[in-house]
Parts: sequence; structure tokens; C-alpha cells
Amino acid sequence: MKLKCISILLIIAFATNAQNSQIKNLESQKKKALAEIEVTTNILKETSKSKKNVLSRLTLLSQQIESRKKVITVLNHEIESIDEDIKSIEREIQVLEIELGNKKINYAKSLQHMSRLKNEQDKMLFVLAGNDFSQSYNRVRYLKEYADWQKRQGTEISTKQSELKIQNQKLAERKNSKLALAQQKVKEENNLKKEETQKQGEVKTLTAKEKDLQKEIDKKKKQAAELNRQIEKAIAEEIERANREAERARKANATQNERKAASEGGYAMTKEERQLSTNFENNKGRLPFPLKGSYKITGHFGMQRPEGLRNVTLNSNGIDIQTTADNEAKSVFGGEVSKVFKVPGYNNSVIVRHGNYLTVYCNLSEVYVKANQKVSTGQALGKIFTDREDGNTTILHFELWKEKVKLNPESWLNR
Repeated sequence: MKLKCISILLIIAFATNAQNSQIKNLESQKKKALAEIEVTTNILKETSKSKKNVLSRLTLLSQQIESRKKVITVLNHEIESIDEDIKSIEREIQVLEIELGNKKINYAKSLQHMSRLKNEQDKMLFVLAGNDFSQSYNRVRYLKEYADWQKRQGTEISTKQSELKIQNQKLAERKNSKLALAQQKVKEENNLKKEETQKQGEVKTLTAKEKDLQKEIDKKKKQAAELNRQIEKAIAEEIERANREAERARKANATQNERKAASEGGYAMTKEERQLSTNFENNKGRLPFPLKGSYKITGHFGMQRPEGLRNVTLNSNGIDIQTTADNEAKSVFGGEVSKVFKVPGYNNSVIVRHGNYLTVYCNLSEVYVKANQKVSTGQALGKIFTDREDGNTTILHFELWKEKVKLNPESWLNR
């Protein structure tokens, strides 16, 4: 019976450790989702509703709803996990109660047995009643060992009672935790209903004004096309300049620091630029975000269709990052400022070259750098523009190119 109880306790202990690990993991997921909700809430609070920022608000609301759903899912898993934990503790308590009951029974029997020898005189008579010296000696040993065993039993009963008390306290704590989680779940579900109602209202408003929205989108498309033209022009000019320098070096037989292009018709790089390009490429997925503090991506790379709007499509060469006012654009990697220019709808823009890779930072109200200036990772390039006429919307448009090819920045950034 004792071995069986030990085996059960070992199994319960193993299950409890696994359960605790799962609960910690779920807690971490919930914390992350709640942090996302807080960031989105702060940005929505700072950005008042306006005609121009309806799409970014709709995106933020959709992200808020998804984060809220994640929290509710995690809460459900946490409640399920705590239920398993409660069952495990209850099984452990049951085993401890059985062990304690058995020890109490054995202890009571030992007391009854020893009660026959009421005093020291009775014990002495019990010893002297042996048939010979050897038997009397064994009776002395028996009395001593029995007394030691009895003392151990008393200690073990006290220990088991303490263990039982601890487990009962733990059980009460887990039940309180479950109650708190259930209350939090109700709160999150109520918030979710409010946000879904708000989103439906936004979609309804947008659908009713789809023609006006399409005009705004067409305007943005023209501005984006002009931005694209300016970037392509800057790239073409740099490729041409680098190739001219490479040709001059060849004619002068200057092999030291010879320029070479990674692809036909590409940007002819020096040895240092080739190394920089390799370093940049090796950091794919680990590049820091192009700004600090709170942010949400409200526009993704490529063709996108806003949720709830069937006839509206968007296409972007980069990503739109909405943040709080007075934030700054930061260089994601060391390099050299290639060009600073202005485009309607994007205000000031900065291109930073990293070998044959380029990062583009658009919609800056102020620029802190100039062309041909060396910049380091994390260096501030300029202040992001806050549109006071557009509900205080602060959006950084960020692009990533490899020579003439547009890349999805999200797969390169460490989020």
C-alpha cells in the first residue's frame, strides 16, 4: 500500500510540474496579448476620428478585436489548466488523507499495545519474565525500538498533517485564481462585444461613403506612384554613378577597392559595401524596428483588402506604422544616407543605403541627416509627421529595397 501511495504521489508531482509550466506559458501569452491591446488603445485614444484616417482606425479596431480574442482564448486555456491543477491537488489530498488515516490507525494500535505496560515497573517485569538472559536482552531492545518507531510515527503524522494543510491552502488558492480568471473572461467578452459593435459601425459608415473613400484611395495611389518614381530614379542614378566609378577604376587598373555588382545591371559595390550588404542580409528577421515606443502596423506590404469593404483594394510597396505624436524614425542598420527628398502626401523622405540594400523612411516633418552622411543602427533620422487635420494621426511609411526589387519589410524586422 505504501509503495502504491508513493507511486501515485510521484505521478501527481510530475503532472503538477507539467501543469505549472503550461500555466506559466499561458500567462506569458496573455501578458503579450494584453500589452498589444494597451498599445492599440493608447494609439486610438490619441488619434481622434476624422474623414481621412477611417481606414487606419478600422485596421486598429480589427487588430484590437483579434488581440482581445487571443486573450479570451488564453483565459479559456488557463481555466482548463487550473481545473486540471485542482483535480491533481485533490488527488494528492486524497492520497495524503489515506496515508494519514493509516498512520493514525497504526499509531492507535501501538498505544493500545503499549498500554498493557502502564509504568516502568510493568516494563521491568516484562523484561525479567524472559526465560533466559538472551530473551530478556531482546525484550529490552524490543521496547526501545518500539518506542523509537512510535516516536517516528508521531512525527510522520505531524508531517502528513502539515502537508495536508499546505495542499488544502494550495487548493483554495487555485480555486480563487479560477474565479478571478472567470471574472476577467467576462470583462474581456464584454469589451469584445463593444469593439465589434464599434467596428460594425465604422464599416457601415465607410460602406455608405465608399465613393468618397475611393477618391481618397485614388489620391493616395497617385502619391504612392510619385514616391515610387522618386525612389526608382534615386536608385537608377546611384547605379549609374557607381558603374561609372567602376569603369574609371578599370581603365586606371585600380584593383584596390574594385567595385563589383552582385547582379547584372546592379549597383557596383566597393569591398566595404559588399561586406555591409552581407551583414545586412545576415540580419534578416533581426533588424530593429524603425522607431521606438508604441506602434501598430496599419498598412501591410502588397495587395490588401480592408475587412468588411468588398470593393476596396489597397496596394503598398512598404508598410505603414502608426505611432504616437513626437516619435522619430530610426535607422534599422548602419549605412549611408543616399537621398533626402519631398513627395506630396509623404512629406520628407530619407533613403539609407546598406550596400545594395536600401531602407526608405517617409512622412517626416523634420529631417536630422543629409545626403552622403554615415548613420549607425538606431540613429534618429527625423521626426515623424503628425497630421493635426487628420485626427492627430502619426504614421511612418517604411520601405525596403534590394537594388530595384521591393521587399516585404515585415519579414526582415524583429517585432
